[in-house]
Amino acid sequence: KALLVNLVPPPRKKRPESLTGREQEILEFIWAGFKNKEIGQRLKISVKTVEAHRANMMKKMRVSNTAQLLKTAIQGSMIKIR
Repeated sequence: KALLVNLVPPPRKKRPESLTGREQEILEFIWAGFKNKEIGQRLKISVKTVEAHRANMMKKMRVSNTAQLLKTAIQGSMIKIR
């Protein structure tokens, strides 16, 4: 009997999508320790909008919490540690 070989390559991990300028701005506020309400006040946008941007970033970066978001951002050189 012939041995069947799987010719389908394993799925490649796609790079995370790049962040928009606003998402990058919010990411830096998160890194600085600001809460969603404080970020919204500083950027003159609603808390719901901040939450939507945060959710979009987490989806793009394939993470499920803020610690993972910041870790992935550091590893991807999206934020600088000073």
